[in-house]
Amino acid sequence: MKKALICGVSGQDGAYLAQLLLTKGYQVWGTSRDAQVANFSNLDKLGVRSQVNVLSMAQSDFRSVLNTLSRSEPDEIYFLSGQSSVGLSFDQPAESIESITYGALNLLEAVRFLGAKSRIYHASSSECFGEVGLEEHANEMTPFRPRSPYGVAKASAHWLVTNYREAYGLFCCNGILFNHESPLRPARFVTRKIVSTACRIAAGSKERLVLGRLDIARDWGWSPDFVDAMWRMMQQKNPDDYVIATGSTHTLEEFVSQVFEHLGMDWHAHVDSDTALFRPSEIIHSAGDPSKAARVLEWTSSVSFPVLIGRLVEAELMNDTSQFGKI
Repeated sequence: MKKALICGVSGQDGAYLAQLLLTKGYQVWGTSRDAQVANFSNLDKLGVRSQVNVLSMAQSDFRSVLNTLSRSEPDEIYFLSGQSSVGLSFDQPAESIESITYGALNLLEAVRFLGAKSRIYHASSSECFGEVGLEEHANEMTPFRPRSPYGVAKASAHWLVTNYREAYGLFCCNGILFNHESPLRPARFVTRKIVSTACRIAAGSKERLVLGRLDIARDWGWSPDFVDAMWRMMQQKNPDDYVIATGSTHTLEEFVSQVFEHLGMDWHAHVDSDTALFRPSEIIHSAGDPSKAARVLEWTSSVSFPVLIGRLVEAELMNDTSQFGKI
């Protein structure tokens, strides 16, 4: 039986990944800063909480990381933890750097120190690319020009992974994931904010949905699809980096429009744009080229944009965030 350690198992991707690995016969371990009091509601929603062994781990503390690896002895390590909000990183840049970059460094160094044969997946991010141009799709060779503290932290961690792979021969991969959603998204993310507010309005609420820029364009995929790509990277003979994306982009205005249309409403009557919600610097257009993942991993996104919107809205209406999350 293979053993996997998921750092950040309580998050959206961590929960879906735990579910996927369990279906493949893995023994799954997961970490949280304080596992005794942590909220593992996403694991509960997917019905796998009792099958995941949880450990406390402070990723900014090398000894804590070392102890976690020694206790779990994983064959595969998935580093998904760290500050996960681009917007919040502007308010908390130091915490973003510490949890993302130093966390990745501690994990890499702990594996090297122990001489472990563990394979490492690192959650890199499309935010590393920054602005790539309206007609461009970023691939594995596209230069990094991040436009947020979050993007800077992810880019730094990405190059640490590459360096440890080349300098020390560690099996470590960067998954450069573009935006991916599910009903397990926390409420602070704009996609969940849009869906939940629109559903309340459809139910009779008189509130208005207030957003920042509506012209930004993103490549939105389905989280359970994306965790499957993570697993596929770890099964390859040689470690490498992969862009994981759908290959198509849509503006936030399109996202809003389709959510309200699904609910039988005209979004213009319920939505405001407020400059106070604009970020200090913003990526206007973000699109990924997943052709390498299709060629090497035999992976492609299976959920179209309209289907994604429908799943998010229907799950919210049913107040059942696990309804469309089963792998």
